[in-house]
Amino acid sequence: MPAYAPDSVVFPSTAPHGFLIDMDGVIYRGSELIPGADRFIADLLAHDLPFFFLTNNSQRTRRDVVAKLRRLGIEVEESHIFTCAMATARFLADQKPSGTAYVIGEGGLLNALHENGYAIVDHDPDYVVVGEGRTVTFEMVETAVRMVMGGAKLIATNLDPNCPTQAGLRPGCGAIVAMLETATGRRAFSVGKPSAVMMRAARKELGLDASRTTMIGDTMETDILGGVQLGYRTILVLSGGTSREDLAAFAYRPDLVVASIAELSAAELAGIASSKAG
Repeated sequence: MPAYAPDSVVFPSTAPHGFLIDMDGVIYRGSELIPGADRFIADLLAHDLPFFFLTNNSQRTRRDVVAKLRRLGIEVEESHIFTCAMATARFLADQKPSGTAYVIGEGGLLNALHENGYAIVDHDPDYVVVGEGRTVTFEMVETAVRMVMGGAKLIATNLDPNCPTQAGLRPGCGAIVAMLETATGRRAFSVGKPSAVMMRAARKELGLDASRTTMIGDTMETDILGGVQLGYRTILVLSGGTSREDLAAFAYRPDLVVASIAELSAAELAGIASSKAG
């Protein structure tokens, strides 16, 4: 696939271009920075281009995410972080303000729900909300099943089947949700990538329109699929969970494929996408 190769860079003052950027596999692998990722983010900041780190990890709060990125040498603010926990909590607050939830998940999800006016309860909740968690017990799953059968709505922060760790894969939110769906016969509503709920909310919060938004990710089934469905420009990096050979299995394709984010220039990307959108 051809790379971007602009003759000149144009930054329209009234309609900036912006970026939604996955993290694990794009910015870092486990606790190691992917070479060149810090330069790309510094480039975005230097050109004052709007961007969000868009993550399907509901465990961490925005502050936690910023702390990890800063340890890796990437100086960003909490305002640059948009998590599936935030998207889920905002969605629920819009659907049923001041509602209640039984939560299978950790601090990032609990904090987001509290910030959006939700109470965490252990009986008769409006929703059963499922995120990632390393402390999930079968007792919690049994409780959630009874609540869903009793009328609570089943919500997933995302449907990722597994999560990469330094020790290998571990079951993700989607694996826990699949257990609940099988036991109850009810389908969960998922808010995280590739759901339009999260990806459209992030784009709107940045003040962008679809034609001036680029999604950068390493996963075809989430990052790229969501971007394609919403009309964003999409860039697949091969530094994470997808290889070039995998692309033949998909009916859709990204606009650009690169080995890693180090091959990208924020200025060139914004200039080309803006000129095409205009």
